[in-house]
Amino acid sequence: MKPRNQVLLCCLVTAFMPLATLQAEAPEPAAVKAAESWLAVVDAGDYGRSWADSAALFRAAVTKEQWQQALAGSRKPLGSLVSRKVKSTQFATSLPGAPDGEYVVIQFTTSFANKKTAVETVTPMKESDGVWRVSGYYIK
Repeated sequence: MKPRNQVLLCCLVTAFMPLATLQAEAPEPAAVKAAESWLAVVDAGDYGRSWADSAALFRAAVTKEQWQQALAGSRKPLGSLVSRKVKSTQFATSLPGAPDGEYVVIQFTTSFANKKTAVETVTPMKESDGVWRVSGYYIK
């Protein structure tokens, strides 16, 4: 390769590095992974652990006992998980009733043994330690 071509190649690589860096830092994949891990704990029926693994904001809003009772009443009757697929993700820095921060609102299309079609909304937030943890959960 001629020196001129090497310089041009170097410039092209450098020009696309910021775009690649932005794509690598997109919050949605990390938030989805955190949500799926958390949902696996809920799917296993370990509601107490799901509370402990959630964001501090979540734990401050509901006690462990309240959370366990709520899931036992709403989630348990649905039966075991049949399938779950990400329907949508939406990054936000502001959500109603929550402090400003980094959030990803994720909707899953989910099927359970006793409810064929449901939509689960899971909202992980990036906490001060840089870890994504679930701050909200809703089934419709």
